[in-house]
Amino acid sequence: MAAGVKSRVKLPQVAAAGEVITIKTLITHRMESGQRRHEAGAVIPRSIIHRFVCAFEGETVVDIEVHPGVSTNPFFEFRARVIESGVFRFTWYDDDGAVYTDSKAITVT
Repeated sequence: MAAGVKSRVKLPQVAAAGEVITIKTLITHRMESGQRRHEAGAVIPRSIIHRFVCAFEGETVVDIEVHPGVSTNPFFEFRARVIESGVFRFTWYDDDGAVYTDSKAITVT
């Protein structure tokens, strides 16, 4: 598990039925591509978030495959239409097998 990994998610707490909301996510992660070298010349092993998934009440909203070219602390912004209250679940998959999750509830009026 990579050290110091922390997720942040921002979305409205309340929305009208049928409204399209903006969701912003960020995860602190070094995102080492495996192409750089230490001062001594040894290759720094690849360590990236290779997949990000957002689901609403079990239904996939976005599923993103991430590659080594993505910068440190990957940020994703996307839109989703909400028709009912529920919980968004966010999952980041790390190369080392670690899985980081976060969730946020939304109330639809």
